Amino acid sequence: MKILVCISNVPDTTTKIKLAEGNASIDTAGIQWVINPWDELSLTRALELKDDQSTGVKSVTVAHVGPAASEPTIRKALAIGADDAIRVNADSHDAYFVAAQLAEAVKKEQFDIIMCGIESSDYNGSVVGGMVAEFLGIPSVSAVSSIYFESGIPVLTRDIDGGKEIVEVPAPFVAIVQKGIAKEPRIAAMRGIMLARSKPVKVFEPVAVEPLTQIISFEKPAPRSACKFIDAANPGQLIDLLRNEAKVI
Repeated sequence: MKILVCISNVPDTTTKIKLAEGNASIDTAGIQWVINPWDELSLTRALELKDDQSTGVKSVTVAHVGPAASEPTIRKALAIGADDAIRVNADSHDAYFVAAQLAEAVKKEQFDIIMCGIESSDYNGSVVGGMVAEFLGIPSVSAVSSIYFESGIPVLTRDIDGGKEIVEVPAPFVAIVQKGIAKEPRIAAMRGIMLARSKPVKVFEPVAVEPLTQIISFEKPAPRSACKFIDAANPGQLIDLLRNEAKVI
């Protein structure tokens, strides 16, 4: 059984985002790029499944849609423990474009389980995993917080309103994972970092797909207003501010 983990290359969450001239793009100078946190947890769980010989998982591959500049992030995933990687040599225009490229990569290599983080920490679209499944014509399971095997069959736990749902699904399928899939991301050891240098990264050229969306401009959120303190003996002033200024009552 082969697992593919789709990874995004995103700015570190502590990065202060600056906009380029005209606010049409993000100024990437000085940004530290990392594996999207949800995808990093997906990779951790995939490697845990591989470590358990009873699962039958033989290999874990990571896939990314991005230019050559994103390869350091791919190498980080290889250092953590992935066996090999796929990079589609294209800028990630939008979710539809990315999903189409990932689906084509799956068709070439044939994987049993495709794992996607619920969203990326930069655009938070939450749609790539479902789109990949649609392109491939295979089942997708969303809100997955646990994956394990029983008698060789993948069993997934989904978080739903008021509880959890346990489902069995035949491979191949897409698992869209969220909180709970792994406790902590796996950290690359020195040996893993050294081995990552020689692990194979297959580079595929993109297929012709027209993006469905276009970014016209970016806009930073308005700065927060100063905090106002109201005397506890003056609840009327608080009510007036909540009604007429904050407009929440």
